[in-house]
Amino acid sequence: MADPIPNKDDPNKDHLKETPKPYVADHMPDRFELFLLGEGERKVTVTPDTRIPSSAIFVFQKEDHTLGNMLRSRLLSSPHVLFSAYKVPHPLIASFELRVQTDGEITPTQAVVQASKDIVNDLSVLGRRFTEEWELFKAAKGGQGQ
Repeated sequence: MADPIPNKDDPNKDHLKETPKPYVADHMPDRFELFLLGEGERKVTVTPDTRIPSSAIFVFQKEDHTLGNMLRSRLLSSPHVLFSAYKVPHPLIASFELRVQTDGEITPTQAVVQASKDIVNDLSVLGRRFTEEWELFKAAKGGQGQ
């Protein structure tokens, strides 16, 4: 009966050689390709979803989970948005698809624009509050003689 475990001393050990695996970094895009738009490339494209009323699919180029999750979350807090979800088609490609369905009182595009404005406003408030707290922290540290 043949031994099912290959023998390393076997003169015909070519079958034991491992095929070289491609290095993942060989397939990764250059870093600048993750955030700079190419010639003629649009940041956002909108495609109406014909299967579901008042819905659209937005494709964001050169963005990732950070913006996708913020938009999804903000959209779901709107009373006019019935559904909002995003997906990243491939982890090495910096883009995501956002699907939005509204109740018909506003369009999906209007909902995304309003959510974007709300996020920008929230981030400016966060930046201002952080700066205030940082200045207070530095003043308190300076008063301790350190």
